[in-house]
Amino acid sequence: MQTKKTYTLQEATKKLEHYCAYQERCHKEVVQKLTNMHMIPEAIDVIVVHLIQLNFLNEERFAKTFVSGKFKIKNWGKRRLAFELKQKDISKVNINQALTEISDEEYIGVFNDLAEKKAHSIKENNLLKKKKKFVDYFLYRGWESHLVYDKANELIK
Repeated sequence: MQTKKTYTLQEATKKLEHYCAYQERCHKEVVQKLTNMHMIPEAIDVIVVHLIQLNFLNEERFAKTFVSGKFKIKNWGKRRLAFELKQKDISKVNINQALTEISDEEYIGVFNDLAEKKAHSIKENNLLKKKKKFVDYFLYRGWESHLVYDKANELIK
């Protein structure tokens, strides 16, 4: 029989301070971690408040770093970024604020570069299938459909 590890309030608080200091976290991730540590709801509330007061936990900061990282590294579009943040229970205000951090010029520039590369990399002779692969690739990554369809019609002829 395995006994589950129990934590005192102080031990759990220290553990979560390190957890949040290592990487930006959202409230949902922290609550999930505490739940997995078998903490009671009252203790979870106390620890989350403590982390917010000491600025270990900040949803606005989390949203901005999440958007910046996923846009620059994974080349996600704004729709996918907003969807992923909603999944993490981030408020609409913080989502919109984070998305405005991406300039329109940079956004369109990244999309155009990515579209050029993708159009040349698709090895398909049938034009309709090639367009479908192109469109599916960008829609899955959350790019706006009007951008995707316009670019597909422009590049794939």
